Order: sequence, then C-alpha cells, then structure tokens
Amino acid sequence: MVRISKWTLFILILAVALAGCGGGNSNNTAPPTEPQPAAEGGAAESESQEPVTITFWNYGNTITDTEFNKLIVEPTKAKYPHITLERIKTDSDTTPEDLLSTGQIPDIIYTSSGPSYYRFLDLGVVQELDELIEKHGVDIDRIKPAILDSIRSFTPDGKLIAVPLSFNLFITYYNKEIFDKFNVPYPSDEPQTWEEWLELGRRLTVQDSGVQYIGIDLGGPGSLVRSLDLPNVDPATGRSTLADPQWTNIFDLLKSQYEIPGFIGENQEIGYDRVTFMQDRRLAIRPAFLANMVGPLEELRQEGIELDWDIAPAPSFGDNKVGGSIHSVILSNQSKHLDDAFLVIANILSDETQRLVSRNGRVPAIINPELEQEFGADIEVLKGKKVENVFKLEAKPNNPPHVLDNQLGDVLGKAAEEIALQGKDVNSALRTAEEESNRIIETWEKTGS
Repeated sequence: MVRISKWTLFILILAVALAGCGGGNSNNTAPPTEPQPAAEGGAAESESQEPVTITFWNYGNTITDTEFNKLIVEPTKAKYPHITLERIKTDSDTTPEDLLSTGQIPDIIYTSSGPSYYRFLDLGVVQELDELIEKHGVDIDRIKPAILDSIRSFTPDGKLIAVPLSFNLFITYYNKEIFDKFNVPYPSDEPQTWEEWLELGRRLTVQDSGVQYIGIDLGGPGSLVRSLDLPNVDPATGRSTLADPQWTNIFDLLKSQYEIPGFIGENQEIGYDRVTFMQDRRLAIRPAFLANMVGPLEELRQEGIELDWDIAPAPSFGDNKVGGSIHSVILSNQSKHLDDAFLVIANILSDETQRLVSRNGRVPAIINPELEQEFGADIEVLKGKKVENVFKLEAKPNNPPHVLDNQLGDVLGKAAEEIALQGKDVNSALRTAEEESNRIIETWEKTGS
C-alpha cells in the first residue's frame, strides 16, 4: 500500500519550486557514467574541484561537535579539500517536519536505523544510493553483513538508503563500588544469559543506610527483544507477534524483576537510567547501548568525578548474539550537490575514518578485525577497561522493521507497567497488548496513519 502524507506533498511541491528557480536538476542525479576506480574503502575522486558547502543535520542521535569534527569534518577535508561541511544546529525537540517547513533541507542527515528511517522515507527526502555507489565505485561489501542487511530491510526492494558510521551495540556496565560494598564477586567476562544477569542483580538489590540499591535494570521489553529474531509485526501475516512464546519469556523475566523486593521505587519507578548509575551510584548493573554511556562517563571524568566501573559482555538468550542500533547518514534527494555530498558519506567507510570511529569508542561498521583491537584507544575513560568484552558476542541484524514500531513499542511499555504496578498476569497483559497492536495495524492499513 502506498502512503502519501501531507509532508510528502509538501516536499514534492518544494522540489518543483526549487527546480523552477534553477536550484537543481529535476531528477537529482547526474547522468550515468562508467564506474570510476575507488581508493581502498572509499569513493573515487570528485569530478569537480569547485568549492562547495555541504550541510549536515543530526536527528535523534548524539554526536558532539568534537565527534562531528573528528569523524566527519576532518576526514572529509583531508580527502576532499574543496568540500566544506556546515552543521545545522537546532533545538533538541526540533522534528524533521519542523526543519523542512522552514525551507532548510540538509544535504546529509545523521540518524539511527528504525522509525527515523521511515520518517524520512515518508517525507520523500531520501536518496537511494545504489546508482551512486556504482557510479563512484564504492565497495559496500566491506560493510558488516548484519548492518548491510538491516539497512536494506527498510525498503521492499532492498535498496540501500543509508551509509553506516558505526554499530551501536549493547554492552553491560557495572559499578564495582556496589559489588565491593556487598562483597559480591564481579561479573564473569564470559557471556551470560538475561536470566543469569537477573539472578546476579537480585543479590545486589539491597537497602543499606537508608539507600535503596538496585542490582540490575534489564530495561523494557524493547531492550530484551533486540537479542531475539522477533519483530513487532510478522512480515508474513502483517499482524502482531505478541502470541509468540518468546514474548511470554521476555515478560516473565520482567515480572521476575519487578517482584524483587525494593526494585519498584517509592514513586512507582520501574526503570532506572544512566543518572541512577553514574550520579546517584545506586544502580549496580546496567545493560545499555555503548553510545548511551561512554560519552557521558567521559564527561564525568573530565569534571573530575571518578567512578569505579567496568564492562562485561551483553546479555543474550543463550545464543551469544547481541543486537544494536545503526548510527548512519542519509543523503537528501533535494541536495543541489548530490555527488559531493555522496563523497562525504562514502568516505565514512574508509579504513582511515573507521579507525577513528573505533578509537573513539564506537564499533566500526566495516569488516576489519584489526580496527576492533584499537577500540576506545583515544577515549581516556575507556583506558584500563575490559573493552574486549564489547566483541565477545556476535552482532545480529536488526529485527525486520515496521513503520509502526514506535506506537507498538508504546503498547509493550504499557503492558509492562500493568504487570509491574497493577499486578496483571503476563498472559492477560499480552492478550490485551496483542489486541491493541492489531487494532493499530488495521487502522494504519485503512487510513495510512
């Protein structure tokens, strides 16, 4: 079913207006040429050396100015001196719709795989990359299969719509101070299951001197399901997967967590974030994304606040596989400098740039085990940490995505709250959630929204 939103119409009208003003060619692609030989891991040299400014906008991810300069600007300037990158800065709550309504259409958009991809596809601003990849001779077989397959899964015909910067994998953070306080041995450096991590966390959920320590927060259902091959919507039937026994297993685990004495907070909290881990220092174990914690922990160190912590392999359901989110860049099909903008994002896949990615605490997007040995080398807070544990599990492709994943995730969160705070049993909560999920899906099929 083809869905056309009001924003798609807006972009189409804007594109026509730009073309009428001589602002770009009508199909936004250069005439086909023979593929050019590329340098190792990147695109061929630019056809034009005319100075050009390429705009860059970040949506939904964290990329500091330091990271932007180190990972994007400097590698671009080194290879393509004629290209200047200009970052569009907006408030954190600015939506793509807000930005586009002002007439600003960035050449490059930095975001995560998932609903954000669908959002930009819905707006009609995503440039498919396969022809540009062939034209500039970019070797995309260097991209890790789990990442490449995930990106291609967002379009029915498997088009490449983004280039990955890094794979934001799950890892397990633990506060050694709390383990020491309660004389509990540190976690194993061998992979453990979610169930094993929960039992370890149970031993550390203790009230002491008026402070309630939380042993572990597994996260919500959306965190646990990343370890499984289990989408929200069955691609074969187009209906919710919540009748699958694997969902029952996930919610049984969460119920066991909620029932640990002291886990649910005085104000009915059923989840604990990095502030509880870093500032409050009363959360002992936190499975979380790498990018969610490494930067803030480094900022904490720079403020002179030391925390005795380390990392262990991510939890799994026994198959030693770990999920993640793909931090990536999208090329806008409204760009007036399509080829030069493509050269910027293609250069992200070079060995040189990916080495910087790894040394700055991000998992490289390309196949090159040597880079993993340099992981975190330029981040002071990671020195002396067990960074080898980042790579103990096999990275798995993202689950098949659906445009309704955000809404269906809200339904899962509501079910978890009903189990935790209202005492609802797992089977009843899942039946209600399945009915609500299918209602949302059916409404979307009928109305497109």
